[in-house]
Amino acid sequence: MKVYFIGAGPGAADLITVRGAKILGRVSMVLYAGSLVSKEILVHCRANARIINTAKLSLEDQETHYAHARDHNLDVARLHSGDPSIYGATAEQMRRLDRLGIEYEVVPGVSSFVAAAALLNTELTKPEIAQTIILTRTAGRASPMPENESLQALCAHATTMCVFLSGGQLSQVVAELLVHYKPDTPVALVHKATWPQERIWFGSLGNVADATMQQDWELSTLLIVGEALKREPGTESRLYAADFSHRYRKAKKATA
Repeated sequence: MKVYFIGAGPGAADLITVRGAKILGRVSMVLYAGSLVSKEILVHCRANARIINTAKLSLEDQETHYAHARDHNLDVARLHSGDPSIYGATAEQMRRLDRLGIEYEVVPGVSSFVAAAALLNTELTKPEIAQTIILTRTAGRASPMPENESLQALCAHATTMCVFLSGGQLSQVVAELLVHYKPDTPVALVHKATWPQERIWFGSLGNVADATMQQDWELSTLLIVGEALKREPGTESRLYAADFSHRYRKAKKATA
């Protein structure tokens, strides 16, 4: 038997990978965090699969299910929102699976920050503006932030930044970002990207606090900030320029 840690994607049922959907269609047991993973994803499960919502389960409770699956030779799909490698809490599960002698495999998924960028019809990296994306989050009771990863320290780079779980601390997040970002820097708030209840707000960092009520943006809100979000045209990549040569294409000669 094997446990598959599958990235369920941001929410929409058709944004899971083909590999992930195929595995869901054949495994006998599915564990998913109902507080984070959309139930729409479960449409890919086989009809007689045992489906377990882990939202109220401790790690020890989940370990019991893994042990049961091992003893009965059942493959298990463990669904995680977005991609399992980003705030997935998979490492502690893997340690327990190692102790139980259970093989596991990770199937990547579409992260919510990628889905949010798609909804905004924007690139997060643009030539001469931003070539780096910082993924971070606000501190929570379950997972405090390391001291050297404060927003003020990270935003000193003034590149594109995606702040997960920012809705509940919106005013504090904005105040810290304003230490290094200019007030007219574009910012987007995306709540539950690709879910039926998704919401988007777009504006500038200087007026985000006044234009939105903090209580309107729940915990599962992603904030994206950076000059790359500007709608105005900027420097274009040389990759497709007619006078640029690379290994697959020779540059066209300029005509008189």
